[in-house]
Amino acid sequence: MEGELAMLRQLIGQVQELLELYGGSPPTTFPPNYVFSFQPLPPPEQNRHQHSCCLSSLNDSSVEDNCYSLIMTAGKSENLKMLEPGKPPPAKKARKERNRGKLAESMSSTENMEQHIWKEFPEDLFEAVIARLPIATFFRFRSVCRKWNLLLTSQSFSHQCAEVPQSQPWFYTITHENVNTGAMFDPSLKKWHHPTVPALPTKLIVLPVASAGGLVCFLDIGHRSFYVCNPLTRSFRELPARSVKVWSRVAVGMTVNGKSVSGGYKILWVGCDGEYEVYDSLQNFWTRPGSMPSNIKLPLALNFRSQAVSIDGTLYFMRSDPDGIVSYDMDSGIWKQFLIPSPVHLSDHTLAESAGRIMLVGLLTKNAATCVCIWELQKMTLLWKEVDRMPNIWCLDFYGKHVRMTCLGNKGLLMLSLRSRQMNRLVTYDLASREWLKVPGCVLPRGRKRQWIACGTAFHPCLTAFA
Repeated sequence: MEGELAMLRQLIGQVQELLELYGGSPPTTFPPNYVFSFQPLPPPEQNRHQHSCCLSSLNDSSVEDNCYSLIMTAGKSENLKMLEPGKPPPAKKARKERNRGKLAESMSSTENMEQHIWKEFPEDLFEAVIARLPIATFFRFRSVCRKWNLLLTSQSFSHQCAEVPQSQPWFYTITHENVNTGAMFDPSLKKWHHPTVPALPTKLIVLPVASAGGLVCFLDIGHRSFYVCNPLTRSFRELPARSVKVWSRVAVGMTVNGKSVSGGYKILWVGCDGEYEVYDSLQNFWTRPGSMPSNIKLPLALNFRSQAVSIDGTLYFMRSDPDGIVSYDMDSGIWKQFLIPSPVHLSDHTLAESAGRIMLVGLLTKNAATCVCIWELQKMTLLWKEVDRMPNIWCLDFYGKHVRMTCLGNKGLLMLSLRSRQMNRLVTYDLASREWLKVPGCVLPRGRKRQWIACGTAFHPCLTAFA
């Protein structure tokens, strides 16, 4: 047990060092001037307790909890020794000198790892550690070596990732200035990433319209072709042509079969005239399961600003005239309609979801005052109940202005794009914690001008999801 714990300590430190040395930028978890060292083992009785604590934490939490603080400390091992009486503390070295010494020490430890640790370390434990690294780390992770790159396609690694609790959703957005390239926002680091998906057509404008299981569904602006992609790994698929040609606007929803895309996924599109089709990734073709029931009023006056909400395999679309929601069960193929009056003085409203609850977010405007409000659908009465609103001090900035709002995500964490002639603001709202946060402006690498967000969707980042 002691030997395995020592190897685990060595591996976690080595993973961070390799990502820093070969990835081209410092690790996200620790500052660049940190050096990894190991604390002396406590007495046997206490040591036994720490072993069990550390190994259990690998199964139910991230690398940033108690086990992590146990096996990593900042500073060199010599710093663990007490200073002799009368001696001053060691002088601080210049940053260049510290980095130079750190590089030499890291290269030396790499050689030792190759000889004594790497060839004997259990593969499943290695994958368990890698699966718990921060998502953003994998942009550098894939460039370390071929083995680490191929790890993303491993079945055992996929099982390890499935054991990790789902992280906060990211946002895939399109900007007005660069309609053919996306910008991804990581809320945990409050950082923008600018991925490239070479397979997406460059001559067409494709917009993110739905997501599920780590995959994002795109639809070209002419509403003719669908594409599915994992923005993290660039896994890509162009869906076959639809059997029904609809040139009008369509609403799109996406679900997974089971808990992940390994069991396949389905995509539904529905038009205003009631025509719809379902795509099954396992069969790789579109089908029309049936027709709209007679109790659903046609044509469908859908709210195309609002993306579909997915809860337990059922998709919910917002409609108007009459106000309410239309739902479709992907398993049974049953359509339902719920007539729900909208709050008064409401505009730019969209559906959202939080822990299985249907939510509504929109602008409430009365006279010259405007505020962002959040409602929850009451299951018994089928009425909207206000549960929160943006802080008053933020709403003062909207007073007397013609504000428009776009909701870029509906999966527990919302990103709201608020804009007027004098203002361009991005805000996130956590539906569970009811926390409002301002988002840093989206600026291209080596650029200075802030980008205007045109549209987007939320997706849960997943390294093992394949289109």
